[in-house]
Amino acid sequence: MKLHLGCGNDYKNGYINCDISEKIKTDKIIDLEQFLPFEDNSVEEIITNHTLEHIKNFIQLIEEMYRISKNGAIINIKVPYFAYPGSFADPTHVRFFTLKTFEYFTYNNGLNYYSNARFKILKQTLNFSFKKKHKIMNFLINKNQRIYERLFCYIFPSAELNVILEVIK
Repeated sequence: MKLHLGCGNDYKNGYINCDISEKIKTDKIIDLEQFLPFEDNSVEEIITNHTLEHIKNFIQLIEEMYRISKNGAIINIKVPYFAYPGSFADPTHVRFFTLKTFEYFTYNNGLNYYSNARFKILKQTLNFSFKKKHKIMNFLINKNQRIYERLFCYIFPSAELNVILEVIK
C-alpha cells in the first residue's frame, strides 16, 4: 500500500490519497492529528508534500507513520525550509524545519530519546525555488548544506526541504 498524506489538490494515481478536507478529491478523509487508520506494517511508501508544517502533534504523526510502515518503507517529505519568509507568512504553519530536524529520529543522534521511531536519512535536498531556472543555485546550496545553513541561509533562503527516509525496524 502507498499513501499520499495531506494530498490537497495533488491527487496521485497508485496511492491512497488522504486529506482532512471534504472539498477535494480524496480516497480517504483523515485527520493527521489523530491516530492513522491503517494496520501496523502495512505501508511500503508514504509521500507528504507541504503538510507536516501544519501538524501540532508532529512527533505523534511521525510515530504513526513509522507504526504503519513496513521495514524498509520509504517516506518522501517536502516541507518549507525554516529560513524561507513564506514559511512564517502562512498563519496555519505551526512548525519549521531545518537540516537537523529529522536527525532526531535516527540511531546516531544523541537526542533521539523523544521517540522510538527510527529512520535512515537517505537524502536531503534544499530547493532554492520552485522554478526550474534556479538549478545552479540548488546545486550550489546542496554542495555543502551545513555551511549553507550556518552562514548563508538567511541571505539566500531556500524555499523547500525535501527529505527521503527509510524506515528501520
